[in-house]
Amino acid sequence: MTEAAGATGFCRDCFAPTEPHAKRCPACNRPRIAFHAELHSLSIAHLDCDAFYAAVEKRDNPELADKPVIIGGGKRGVVSTCCYIARIRGVRSAMPMFKALQACPEAVVIKPDMAKYVSVGREVRTMMRDLSPLVEPLSIDEAFLDLTGTERLHHASPAITMAKLQRRIEKEIGITVSVGMSYCKFLAKIASDMEKPRGFSAIGRAEALAFLAEKPVGLIWGVGKALETKLARDGITRIAQLQRMEENDLMARYGSMGRRLWRLARGLDVRSVSSANIAKSISAETTFFDDISDAAELDRKLWPLCERVAERAKAANASGTTVVLKLKTADFKTRTRSLTLPDPTQLAEVIYRAGAPMLTREADGTAFRLIGIGITQLADGDLADPPDMLDPKATRRADAERAMDRVRARFGSEAIIKGRGIKK
Repeated sequence: MTEAAGATGFCRDCFAPTEPHAKRCPACNRPRIAFHAELHSLSIAHLDCDAFYAAVEKRDNPELADKPVIIGGGKRGVVSTCCYIARIRGVRSAMPMFKALQACPEAVVIKPDMAKYVSVGREVRTMMRDLSPLVEPLSIDEAFLDLTGTERLHHASPAITMAKLQRRIEKEIGITVSVGMSYCKFLAKIASDMEKPRGFSAIGRAEALAFLAEKPVGLIWGVGKALETKLARDGITRIAQLQRMEENDLMARYGSMGRRLWRLARGLDVRSVSSANIAKSISAETTFFDDISDAAELDRKLWPLCERVAERAKAANASGTTVVLKLKTADFKTRTRSLTLPDPTQLAEVIYRAGAPMLTREADGTAFRLIGIGITQLADGDLADPPDMLDPKATRRADAERAMDRVRARFGSEAIIKGRGIKK
């Protein structure tokens, strides 16, 4: 964080005020000091859970505390996430599992438990909304908050309010989070990644240009690998180069993206924090150890994915109107097929009954390496699966699935298994 004479900070453990350059808190003598020249005037925050899935698993199994943990699939799957111990050994998200285990053979590999992660994510989200109605989720484990005008409500600056939230999450939920503070979303998100884990960083207006200047252009929101490569071909690799260019020139070269490059390179981001943003889809997929062409075997792989999607939808209190089937051939070509339902659903049985006929049509002997299923056009979970007066059996199937959910919630996910879910 940038220091400036005359500015004050605070202790992140007891929240007592501290003077510039203080190494330890004068009240509790601890070293976790938050300091920035603009600290108490910044009100846009980005909160990001640290190694979220792995952190939840370590919370629930203390024996994993000092071990490298990888959350992901089998040998032909990929790493969903991993703890910081595994990252030190070279493991990264989206890395093929076989490479991850080469880098860290002693790692403990755990299959994702999305229902549990969604539940914990909702706990964190609830705590955020205790502070401000303006919470914009980006994913299950991160969100923006706008705390403008909350000083009187919380009797503290937004920065101190976020530090208190950070401590509350750690104490009550048992995981750690990192926080970034700024005057805009772009820089708040960058700040939250600066001191992970348990980080608390700020980027202010006065330093924005200088801070961004020497950073790579890939740091800019919306610049993916393709655009980064194109910019590099044009001799642009650092944000400082964008800062020296005219907006019209950038737009002539890169269209509407040129305007975004020009603005964000200068720390200008007018996007507001919106609580209306929701996920666009809920899906699950699996990559096979060996390619599969047999229709019956593909169908057996489909059902547990439908259950996983339904579990996630129910945990998020969401439903979807369109069911999307995804298949990837042995030569990495992707096929997607979709079916729009008359009503939104969050039931595995309904998702399966929509996806299975699509799969039957595609299972023509082609060898597939991946299958996935999902729901889109999301709606509130309260709108899901209304009683079907024309098909009483559908209503009975829905009631049966919800009864199974109640049994699993009480006795565990393996307490009751539908016939087609039994492994053969």
